[in-house]
Amino acid sequence: MSRIGKRPVSIPSGVSAEIADGTLVVKGPKGTLSLSLRDEISYAIDGDAILVKPANDTKSARAFWGMQRTLVDNLVTGVTTGYTKVLEITGVGYRANAQGKNLKLQLGYSHDVDFAVPEGIEIKTPDNTTIEISGIDKQKVGQVAAEIRRWRKPEPYKGKGIKYRGEYIFRKEGKKK
Repeated sequence: MSRIGKRPVSIPSGVSAEIADGTLVVKGPKGTLSLSLRDEISYAIDGDAILVKPANDTKSARAFWGMQRTLVDNLVTGVTTGYTKVLEITGVGYRANAQGKNLKLQLGYSHDVDFAVPEGIEIKTPDNTTIEISGIDKQKVGQVAAEIRRWRKPEPYKGKGIKYRGEYIFRKEGKKK
């Protein structure tokens, strides 16, 4: 029995959900998101809640139950509040600058890194060492943050690189004389 799966996903006011042709479509103030539905799981809209239950008692249905409920909850949260990831840049001369649909990163390479911002994602740079990535699709926001971080992961000796806000970098001691 999935503890996560058996809880219904509440639909707040201003959000509408409908199931058609094997797809769940959720519309809200921030936009529209859709999820293709799995055959092992049954979905039902009951007033102001979406119920997710296994369609049969197979192992795969029980395995997908909690994940599918979480994906439905992510759709509802995305169209109401959206998602944000914050990256922090540490290092002398390392900086970022958002210019329209491009993000220009200076990360100690001989050239600047130009990162094209995908559709549906908004990137802001409140200062030179902070990058705020926001959007309504949780997976896409996390993927863009991971791709930007991949250009210069934080290293353990000086802590230089791009890290998530709140991430702890395990620091190592350097060589001893």
